[in-house]
Amino acid sequence: MNILFIVPAADIRRNWIYRLGGSFYGRSNSITGPLILGRILKDAGHKVKVYEELYQDVDMDVLENTDVVGIYTMTSNAIRAYELGDIIREKYKKPVVMGGMHASALPEEALKHADHVVVGEAEKVIVDVMEGNIKEDIIYAPPIENLDDVPFPDYSLLKTPCQAANIMTSRGCPFNCIFCTTSRMFYPYRYRSPDNVIEELKLYKSMGFKYVNFEDDNFTANKPRAKEILEKMIKEDLIFKETFYFGRTDMAKDKELLELLRDTNLNRVLIGIESLNQDSLDYINKKQKIEDIRMCGETLQKYNIKLIASIVLGLDYDTKQDIRDAVQFCKEINAYQLQPAILTPYPGTPIYEQFKNEGRILIDDWQYYDMMNVVFKPKNMSPWELQAEFFNAVDEFYSFKGALKMFKLFGFEAGMRRIGLCIASKVGCGIFKKASNSDSDNIYSRLKKIS
Repeated sequence: MNILFIVPAADIRRNWIYRLGGSFYGRSNSITGPLILGRILKDAGHKVKVYEELYQDVDMDVLENTDVVGIYTMTSNAIRAYELGDIIREKYKKPVVMGGMHASALPEEALKHADHVVVGEAEKVIVDVMEGNIKEDIIYAPPIENLDDVPFPDYSLLKTPCQAANIMTSRGCPFNCIFCTTSRMFYPYRYRSPDNVIEELKLYKSMGFKYVNFEDDNFTANKPRAKEILEKMIKEDLIFKETFYFGRTDMAKDKELLELLRDTNLNRVLIGIESLNQDSLDYINKKQKIEDIRMCGETLQKYNIKLIASIVLGLDYDTKQDIRDAVQFCKEINAYQLQPAILTPYPGTPIYEQFKNEGRILIDDWQYYDMMNVVFKPKNMSPWELQAEFFNAVDEFYSFKGALKMFKLFGFEAGMRRIGLCIASKVGCGIFKKASNSDSDNIYSRLKKIS
């Protein structure tokens, strides 16, 4: 069989300005899941191709010689996924299988645009589903007990640009923030053995990858295990030019861990600062203190680890001043990048159920559920005010003065990337201002009317 996997991208993420910003934000990569599932199907004797739309639209001509299509859904790409599902089924008469975060949270909705929906981790069922051996419309897949049994992703299947290899050394998260989908999709929290991780890294080294992204939601959650992996990376000379990962503020309390992260070039970390309001941190079940945030920001710089600071805008206890204080704090600690994320009630999360029960969800068009658009009614400001604070945060943080500082702190490549982000952010903010003042029926004019 000829099998095609598509990772769709929402319309806004396929426009030129977003693709420009994405190229500077980080190294182009792909969603790992389809490459793993593709490997399983390839090993079963099938021909597989994988397309990731974030950097290049899918070549629809390939559908002529395709027997079945798998579509990976997240909430922000669900509308595009449904559009593709309808086109593929109606125009090309090909069966469609959907899976991923959004389809797992709302399988009945996804089934309107697919022949089958897989809920959960698909590795154990994917061959039977694609070969048509399972007749149920909605298939509930069991979690993988031993992650070492999962084959490595096969990058030879990917037909769209890719500069970095992704590796997921664990699934799930030991924490339980109320806005996060991960702990609901991947449960229970599990992790691979260090030796298994090292074997995958050896593969990427042999393939010539210079950049690697650790996809774990918290690579440093199990610190002894993280240290063992890092020590083995040094021993096996598995050092890449730059390695990205997710962490928590508590990593900064472990000097030995920080030294190993520095020595292995795990030098670019995204940490959820979220808020500088303790009531907000407690509300989202973050389990971190303000003093932990300040200590982390100051410590990482000493180890030449570039901090991507993630803040959440619109929490119930936060005011506009709290948001501005968080942005200023990120500037003061010389955060390498800022990821301002508007609080988004993703289906399947406690915050979604709360806002739904309170009648606070304003927009149900999934393409706007991308953490850049306001889709709910905040408590301490109007929807329009929150939207404006998002763009103000971007504009305030990504100054050319701040970019020049990055040259001094982290070198030429880091500085140039920051310059690129400055340009992209200024263009994006300009487009926002123009759209918000136009008479057209866009999300910003609708938010103004609601407010």
